Amino acid sequence: MGSGRDFLGPFFDTDGTDVTFRAAEGQRLYREFLDTLDVTALAGLAVPLVCTFGLSAHTVATRQNWDIHRDRSGTVPDRFLRGPLFADLVRATVQGALAFYEHTAALGLRVLAPLPPQRVPGMSDPRVFFAAQDVIGAEITARGVEIVDLRARVTDAEGLQRPAFCLPDDTIHGNLAFGRLVVAELLDRGL
Repeated sequence: MGSGRDFLGPFFDTDGTDVTFRAAEGQRLYREFLDTLDVTALAGLAVPLVCTFGLSAHTVATRQNWDIHRDRSGTVPDRFLRGPLFADLVRATVQGALAFYEHTAALGLRVLAPLPPQRVPGMSDPRVFFAAQDVIGAEITARGVEIVDLRARVTDAEGLQRPAFCLPDDTIHGNLAFGRLVVAELLDRGL
């Protein structure tokens, strides 16, 4: 439907039982999805919804966004990353995705959210990435979303995606082996 960063801020409108995506291509793809399932609105969805809106922690962790919070060593302090201001800033950054999950919860939908590959591109701060991912995960879980977390199976001791699950020459995405694990986990959860 679009790049992960397209689903952080406000990206949809609702009429109560359905959503309208503000981006024309996203709306077209969404309507095709519903048509395939012979459903007229999101509220009529009878199968679990798999969604990754708001999980682009690498975008939230863009280094320049956090420069003002760095100490003299150039590090964003742990006390800040664990504090209420950081959590508020992350929530504000992903407010559109959180609103979407609030809407799906109000509709009574089952939503599964696979965590993305644990890849931190050079433009992002790894410490901010992991802290932001924790905040986002807690927020969407509080909205009834089931997190599909494969980190124990695909990451190294540093918490980063192992090369066997990375797309070569790409600093963000996982490969087919990672995708297969995600699909297998979704099937195990009744998708």
